[in-house]
Amino acid sequence: MRRSATRIFLSPPHMSGEEQVLVAEAFASNWVAPLGPHVDAFEKEFAQVVGAKHAVALSSGTAALHLALVEAGVGPGDEVVVSTLTFGATAFAVRYLGARPTFVDSDRRTWNMDPALLAQGLADRKRAGVRPKAVVLVHLYGQPGDTDTILQECQRYDIALIEDAAEALGARYKGRSPGILGVSGVFSFNGNKIITTGGGGMLVTEKEGLAAHVRKLATQAREPAAHYEHAEIGYNYRLSNVLAAIGRGQLRAIEDRVQARRQVFARYAQALGDLPGIQFMPEETFQHALSRATRWLTCLLINSSAFGATRDEVRLALEAENIEARPIWKPMHLQPVFAGAEVIGGSVSEALFRDGLCLPSGSALRAQDQDRIIEIIRATCSAGTP
Repeated sequence: MRRSATRIFLSPPHMSGEEQVLVAEAFASNWVAPLGPHVDAFEKEFAQVVGAKHAVALSSGTAALHLALVEAGVGPGDEVVVSTLTFGATAFAVRYLGARPTFVDSDRRTWNMDPALLAQGLADRKRAGVRPKAVVLVHLYGQPGDTDTILQECQRYDIALIEDAAEALGARYKGRSPGILGVSGVFSFNGNKIITTGGGGMLVTEKEGLAAHVRKLATQAREPAAHYEHAEIGYNYRLSNVLAAIGRGQLRAIEDRVQARRQVFARYAQALGDLPGIQFMPEETFQHALSRATRWLTCLLINSSAFGATRDEVRLALEAENIEARPIWKPMHLQPVFAGAEVIGGSVSEALFRDGLCLPSGSALRAQDQDRIIEIIRATCSAGTP
């Protein structure tokens, strides 16, 4: 097979055309610095899409996580319980505040935080007379976690629930968007997400005071005075008007983008599902017709003994043809930077990392390119029919 000159990326940006019109408006008005009318409109439109009362546009999803933890009262020495199977930013934000993360393993139904292990961990802490400041639930790869069950456990012990929905814009949990059931939820608009602003994030909440304070902190915590007055430490975390204009154009296509990624997944599942040793990330509907994953990335597990090749052999076969694929997130409790951190469970997420692979899943992925990916994967299967 001849190596393609054009690289197939894992999850590239997908522009609709409306972004350029809105960006031109920003330039015409000379609103190119942080804040401006597009930021205000983006916040309102985003809140409407996800069903939140308040939304605050920020410079990144990581910034949103940081400020969500600040608002939860997290400080030096505090414990924060975090999904272990996630991107590093989820746990990095905990360390920004001098707090210590405790990691919770995944369940096999959702690949997200295991509610039973969380319940066990919180009960153990109650008996020891300690209480974590927050729980951070990650909605992994666009798959909602078991939010109601986890929220009940948090409410039992009066612990703030923060939802990391960075990968889950457009998903549905029992008819509602992930990110709006906890005290606050965070979303990412990084270049590889379902919609992008090139770099940016959003914090959503039902609490007006929380949203107002996040806006203040994100704008260098300036007090309402003619001069620059500061009573709190602030951050330069607000989104620019130009990037918000891009986000508004992207947001208008969100449903089309989700459906396209779900169709990409369905095509992979149909074409590869008969191969021995292949198992796709399940979709948990929580017995509710309006629940769905976005399939931000199509993720599968490869049992090497049944398939006849390892996860990395498949990944390298794709890379040899200029196709990007990526292992499942390495669990945080295995990361050198968090060596020694407590973990509740761990074997499920470790197995998912060992065998898991993410395939190119962009909403603009061409059928002929997906056919090439499928052909290569089938060809690596020594136990199946190429």
